[in-house]
Amino acid sequence: MRLVLNSLHDEVAAKLRDRIFAGALAPGSFIDEPAMCAELSISRTPLREALKVLTAEGLLRHEPRRGCFVSQITEKDLDEIFPVIALLEGRCAFEAARNATDADLAALEQLHDRLQRNAKGKRITEYYETNFAIHEAIILLANNRWLAQVIGDLRKIVKLARLQQLHAPGRLEQSLSEHMAVYAALRAHDAEGAEAAMRTHLTRQRVALRELARNQKSRITA
Repeated sequence: MRLVLNSLHDEVAAKLRDRIFAGALAPGSFIDEPAMCAELSISRTPLREALKVLTAEGLLRHEPRRGCFVSQITEKDLDEIFPVIALLEGRCAFEAARNATDADLAALEQLHDRLQRNAKGKRITEYYETNFAIHEAIILLANNRWLAQVIGDLRKIVKLARLQQLHAPGRLEQSLSEHMAVYAALRAHDAEGAEAAMRTHLTRQRVALRELARNQKSRITA
């Protein structure tokens, strides 16, 4: 029975997480438990277990005697989170440069070729997908589950902002150049160089987001 319960509340958590990332549950919105239970045809127990999971991930905040609300990400939050992600993913690049085999580098070369094609074609959605695959590959090559876990948790928080930093003028080309610098260091097994290049890449992402927020109405809470 416990295994069934775990499976159900994980499924409910996944559904709510998808809704949050899609914007169907907007930042600051209240989670109406009775309505959600009716909509999903579940009891309160798996829903509340799912809400605990999402609260622990930072996607929801719980207020005593009021309930759960979708978290809102501020500019200050992003200013605090990005340097941490830069440090962590920089360390992943460091370890990946030391661990990468010839086969790993060949796979990374294919990903970077795809990234270049998407950048040349201005295909931003596909660029994002390939960009994500490259970051995931580097995290995998680092072979450190603790780094992977913390980075994954922080990424979920950043994803709440639903920002598109590649829409900033010149950012697509700059991002590609940064990625190629990381790849060059990985190929040379230059751990320090890979770490520095990755940290620069993520730091510049935050700069681009800040510039974009200044030039258009931001979805982030002030």
